[in-house]
This record gives sequence, C-alpha cells and structure tokens, in this order.
Amino acid sequence: MVRINSIQRGIVIDHIKAGVGLKIFNYLGLDKAEFTVALIMNAPSGKLGRKDIIKIENEIDIDFTVLGFIDPNITIDIINGEKIESKIKLRLPENVENVIKCINPRCITSTEQEILHSFYLANREKGEYRCMYCDEINNPNNIS
Repeated sequence: MVRINSIQRGIVIDHIKAGVGLKIFNYLGLDKAEFTVALIMNAPSGKLGRKDIIKIENEIDIDFTVLGFIDPNITIDIINGEKIESKIKLRLPENVENVIKCINPRCITSTEQEILHSFYLANREKGEYRCMYCDEINNPNNIS
C-alpha cells in the first residue's frame, strides 16, 4: 500500500467525483508544478463510494468558482502546520466566464474573439448553464 504523507502547508482538494481528479489536475496545470503534488484516484469514500483527492504542498491561487463549476461537491481544506486551518465547501457558481465555450456555431462568441464567454446558472439540479448571448445550454463537460 502506498502511503501519502500529510502536508505541512498547502491545499487539499477533497471529495472530487471519481475520475474528475485528473481533469482538475490538468486544468490547474499541476503537471508542471515544481512542488509536491499528489493525485489520489478512486479512493474509498463513505459518502461517494469512490472519490479523487489532490494534495498540493504549496500555497497557490486557485479559482474556487471554476472548481465548483467542475464538481460542486468538492471540499477545499487549507492546511497549515499539518492541520486543517479552514474548510471551504464549494457549490455551483451563479455565473462563469471564460471557463466553457458556447457550442452554438451561430453565437456571437463564435465569430467575435474579444467577447467573453459568459454563462449563467439556469438549472441548479441539472447543472445547466446558458450562454448570456444566445441562451444555448452548456454544462461542465464542455470545459475548455
């Protein structure tokens, strides 16, 4: 059994839906990190059955809105001195910008490159977001 040591100072991204950890790992660019990072995939979980976990031994700036968009069940633990200093429970954000691209080829964002890709939460239960310009439905699977 592989043992992952606790971290002195950093961030633990916990309760990631199994299989989504790699997507978050890549989105955050952690494959290029020059500090210790652990990606634990398919770990047993009492709540989820299986989950992914990312441990980051460093203080980095993370957009929690994007993480909440990718997986609203994520918990962020801020670690200091090997102890949890604070815990943040994420949820689906009301709005996201430049995280996903509109899939409607007739949308103005498809032809005008300078326009922000803006979406609003249309249905929290289904995780559906709609484009601010053309009202096309998008979801976290279309992340860019």
